[in-house]
Amino acid sequence: MKKFVPVSLFAILALFVAQFAFSHCEIPCGIYDDEARFNQIAEDITTVEKSMNQINELSQAGDKNYNQIVRWVVNKDDHAQKIQDTVAQYFLAQRIKPVDGADADGKMTYYKKLELCHNMIVQAMKAKQTTDLEHVKQLNSLLENFREVYFEKK
Repeated sequence: MKKFVPVSLFAILALFVAQFAFSHCEIPCGIYDDEARFNQIAEDITTVEKSMNQINELSQAGDKNYNQIVRWVVNKDDHAQKIQDTVAQYFLAQRIKPVDGADADGKMTYYKKLELCHNMIVQAMKAKQTTDLEHVKQLNSLLENFREVYFEKK
């Protein structure tokens, strides 16, 4: 019993830490790689697209493999969620800073970044709800627009 308590506490702590192991820290640590985040989102979008194509292909087969269909749906939803998490936790919470009210141009850029991030989160949500490739197209377009606005004055 004496060993059970420390082992249990370690297991609980390990699960808690593992939940945050793949997301950027919120300390803030000051270590940022914006380009890597853009590349990761692009990769997630590509994975969502491939998953949608596989779901559509497997769904049209005469002898459906429901196990594979479910696996692709889970994969699609996981990567769409990663897009939402990266945009919200990395960009919105840590990288996009509010601008002083006197800086009109800065305010407009700030609002544009917020709008693009919001729309990416919404399109990722819609990608979870369907296999319509239009959402992938929108995500790619939004990501490119966000990249341009984000790096505009850096």
